[in-house]
Amino acid sequence: QVQLVESGGGSVLTGGSLNLSCTASGDIFRPNIMGWFRQAPGGQRELVAHMQSDVDGPSVDSLTGRFLISRDNAHDTVHLQMNNLQPEDTAVYYCDWRRSNTVSPHYWGQGVQVTVSS
Repeated sequence: QVQLVESGGGSVLTGGSLNLSCTASGDIFRPNIMGWFRQAPGGQRELVAHMQSDVDGPSVDSLTGRFLISRDNAHDTVHLQMNNLQPEDTAVYYCDWRRSNTVSPHYWGQGVQVTVSS
């Protein structure tokens, strides 16, 4: 079992920034993938960005091009730096962990609310 604890959600105005963090604990196998999904009201859960444990350096997400995902493998933590937030980014953001290179269930965090208002 893997437990995920998220932090960093909140409310901002358009153009603002937030940083989400998620720390995993429990049966942490490597290599693994950690990342972020989001789900807007009435919408489906969609992938924002993910990152493998054996990849160095932060990377820009492919969904918005405004978020930066990075990992601190020494602490089994993934961060999502969200910049220039827009109202359409309003959603519950979920941290996700799974093993890579094998069939693995997804483990999910409890979700954090991000609200962007104009």
